Amino acid sequence: MGKGKKKNGNGEGIDWDSDEKYEAMLRQLQIELVKVQRHIIAQGQKVLVIVEGRDAAGKDGTIKRITEHMSPRETRVVALPKPSDIDRTCWYFQRYVAHLPAGGEFVIFNRSWYNRAGVERVLDFCTDNEYEDFMRSVVPFEQMLVNSGIRVLKYYLDIDRKEQIERLRERAADPLKQWKISPIDAVATKKWDAYSEARNAMLTRTHNAITPWHVVKADDKPTARINLFMHLLGKMQYPDIDADLTRHDPQIVFEFNPQQLDAGAIAR
Repeated sequence: MGKGKKKNGNGEGIDWDSDEKYEAMLRQLQIELVKVQRHIIAQGQKVLVIVEGRDAAGKDGTIKRITEHMSPRETRVVALPKPSDIDRTCWYFQRYVAHLPAGGEFVIFNRSWYNRAGVERVLDFCTDNEYEDFMRSVVPFEQMLVNSGIRVLKYYLDIDRKEQIERLRERAADPLKQWKISPIDAVATKKWDAYSEARNAMLTRTHNAITPWHVVKADDKPTARINLFMHLLGKMQYPDIDADLTRHDPQIVFEFNPQQLDAGAIAR
């Protein structure tokens, strides 16, 4: 497990220099999230978390740590396969709508409708007209969800090119991760620049005040997971909040701003 560092509320650095420290903090955060979920269920709240990022950005592992101690009855992880021939004839958002949270539910989309702005755009799985229609309609669609009472949180896990290459190599060599391998992996690094361009357009055109994007620096997995967890807790409203567990490092998780693209705050 890699080393990482975060800053607490007083700005003092903390090194995640051992599995023990990481696991101890993760357990505290998971306990706090269980407390949050009890409140969500009691109040009938609806929470939707969207997790996006390049291949091997750490989406699966992050989601696993978030949900592993949550109530299986009120928690769902949605990772849809590629659309069927019938799906392609439907309204684009239609197959996602069926998986939106009902009252008391906490739902995480492991990739989402933003596939159209990423993989589908880069690999020509959609037409230019379909892409533009999506980019024009996604923000109004999400605002409709918020108006209906769904809390929407969007995270983009950001890794650099070297880290992606290393992780994809490890994935290919690990017999326990063979299920993660797909033909798309083979072009992930070759089309790095195209994915960067698509990501930049997605973040710039779909970031808004109601459903903003939050970028997570994810080259170091433990640091990314801890800080995303803290940020997520900080976005929840519940009794007896432990404020110390919501003080994420703003250099690790931060709200998107187009200026960050030129400043190098997001991997190029």
